[in-house]
Amino acid sequence: MPYLNAASRAVFVVFAASGFAFASWAARLPAVRDHLGLSEYQMGFLLLTAAIGSVAAIPLSGLIVQRIGTARTVLAFAVVMTSGVALAGFGAFWGQELTVRGGMILMGVGAGVWDAAMNLEGAAVEKQLGRSIMPTYHAGFSFGTVLGAGVGAGVAFLGVPLQWHLVGTGAAALASVVVSARYFLPESAVHAADDGARRAVPVDGADMYADPAASTPSDPTHTGLRGMLSAWREPRTLAIGLVVLAAALTEGVANDWVGLAVVDGFGVDNGTGAVGLAVFLVFMTVMRLAGTRAIDRFGRVTMLRVTMVLAIAGVAIFALVPWLWLALVGVALWGMGAALGFPMGMSASSDDPERAPMRLAAASTIGYGAFFIGPPLIGFLADHTGYRLAVLVLAVPTILGLAVSAAIREPAAAEPAPSR
Repeated sequence: MPYLNAASRAVFVVFAASGFAFASWAARLPAVRDHLGLSEYQMGFLLLTAAIGSVAAIPLSGLIVQRIGTARTVLAFAVVMTSGVALAGFGAFWGQELTVRGGMILMGVGAGVWDAAMNLEGAAVEKQLGRSIMPTYHAGFSFGTVLGAGVGAGVAFLGVPLQWHLVGTGAAALASVVVSARYFLPESAVHAADDGARRAVPVDGADMYADPAASTPSDPTHTGLRGMLSAWREPRTLAIGLVVLAAALTEGVANDWVGLAVVDGFGVDNGTGAVGLAVFLVFMTVMRLAGTRAIDRFGRVTMLRVTMVLAIAGVAIFALVPWLWLALVGVALWGMGAALGFPMGMSASSDDPERAPMRLAAASTIGYGAFFIGPPLIGFLADHTGYRLAVLVLAVPTILGLAVSAAIREPAAAEPAPSR
């Protein structure tokens, strides 16, 4: 259907705009650090500020989407995020840490709810298309981050003031959202419950991961405050959240720290640090594009396990080798390993369209805990070991994600009733 193809393209663009806005900020973190004169530990707590905004706002994203719809939610919180990025940029230029923190709170609130709403829209389009396409949307996010990091590297080399860079990139991202959100699916399509999905159970039939909605397809408790709280009592949703947490840590630590780790670990300039971030983002993007077909062929669980092993190997190489070129090979493997966990977790939490808003909100909240845990933890460790060795801590959540990887298994189609 033409409207479905248009909606799919619109979701891709909105993901790309989010990535572009985020990477524009991430690529200038060395400049922010220099303007404010912060240590590694202080930078960790600065980055924690955005996470506080996200973790506070995301639990409410399901309620917001149910009240105003995905398109309006994405648009409203894109305004919040881009405004926060611009404010943080001006605060850094002025040397006002409090202003930077205020902007980062807005950035975190906007990014978190925008992210949850666009993932919900993507999951709805994926359901109607009948094939795995969520990694392609997240590849759109990665395309945006590659472009944002590339522009950031360029303006860093040219000495463009970071506040004007961030104002310009924020305006460009917001304009693309304003145009694209008009082509989202009708809200009735986003919230339509698919009978087969509601009756589905994971193919391994494990009780821990059984879908509580399977026997109650018409249960009205999936909306409002009761629905929000019930999602937090579902073992499968919590396990999916742990997978998303591991994936978000693997990706988020790279976004926040690879640039600084390259600069400080190898004694190079800020532009080269931005190139290191771009390497991570390029290979993550390539893996997300390839992952769409790979998931359909090999299944979510297999691809999750493969990519998590790649992430562990890449982080170890980056942290331990003495040569920049080989460390960048590790960054490339790290990017490939970080590619698929988050989009597969979003798809898994939306397997039942009727309960998708609340389950996705719960899984996203747990996942965004990565941005609450990661910055201060890496900053604290980096104060004692340096940035490169500090990232080895990522092995711990990755192993935990592997332990519960069966939670994201695709639901089996409902068996037809026996004929008489």
